[in-house]
Amino acid sequence: MKAMTLKQPGGFEQITLTELADPGQPAAGEIRVAIKASSLNFHDLLVANGTVPTAEDRILMSDGAGVVEAVGEGVDEFAVGDAVVSTFFPNWSAGKAFADVGHFGHTPGDGQQGMAAEYVVRPVSAFTKAPSGWSHAESATITTAALTAWRALVVDGQLKAGDTVLTMGTGGVSIAAIQLAKAMGARVIATSSSDEKLAKVKALGADEVVNYKSHPQWAEDVLRLTNGQGVDHVVEVGGPGTLAQSIASVKVGGHIALIGVLTGVQGEVPTALLMAKQARLQGLIVGSRQDQQDFITAMEVNGIRPVIDTTLPFAQLAEAFKLQLSGKHFGKICVEW
Repeated sequence: MKAMTLKQPGGFEQITLTELADPGQPAAGEIRVAIKASSLNFHDLLVANGTVPTAEDRILMSDGAGVVEAVGEGVDEFAVGDAVVSTFFPNWSAGKAFADVGHFGHTPGDGQQGMAAEYVVRPVSAFTKAPSGWSHAESATITTAALTAWRALVVDGQLKAGDTVLTMGTGGVSIAAIQLAKAMGARVIATSSSDEKLAKVKALGADEVVNYKSHPQWAEDVLRLTNGQGVDHVVEVGGPGTLAQSIASVKVGGHIALIGVLTGVQGEVPTALLMAKQARLQGLIVGSRQDQQDFITAMEVNGIRPVIDTTLPFAQLAEAFKLQLSGKHFGKICVEW
């Protein structure tokens, strides 16, 4: 079978289309899946460019969507022909995060072989059923980005109608957060450095927009738009470079979901302001398998479909990462066999 693997020490030039042995038939408790599509995330980029070390000849990509080709003994959750999508933490079935999901040792494309292969054989816990009627590329956006938005706003944030949500940029998590928030009756303030992209998020449903490039102290705009109160929820994907503005933007008793590290992994935090705001700053990485199943049920009910910017062949995975790094995309970048 074909697979996209990474030579060490990493880098886009080290991504190789490789011929590997077919994984064979599933054992008890396993399923065999023909992978059709994947989607790119910042974590995948960090593995691919060598920032996050991984094993030699690692098959890349955390997200994978495809079709069940065979089921092992004792498997009754899936049947041949089912459309499925991978889980980010196959060992996290439900409930709160625990020590074993505090790292990426079980995550495809990092601690384990990834989904950039024509076929995989994995335990049942490595997949859920995909939303009915979605393309494989659409389903592949769930595993990391969309589920992160769901956990940030619904599982951890307990979002309710009438809340105000602040999003940053136009990557996969932020776009999914806008869609979810609007579907649940929330007000959305979206930020971006591009007026063209801000026009797109307005068309997607954002109520107000702020250009953070032309307004570096964008918290002032957020406070103005909320009559000085601030927002109930911040979907914080920037990290240390944006966290101070996020804390200034949140209302007293609000919630900041700390998701991304786009601006780095450490920096100064205005702790006095955070205390004064009495806000909850919660870090999170994706979610559990049950969270994913709940999210999929919600998508089937409300009819939301993901926003896909570009789809390329798996063989052009390096080019897809370069597009991701450029920041020119709006929504998700996907790859297909």
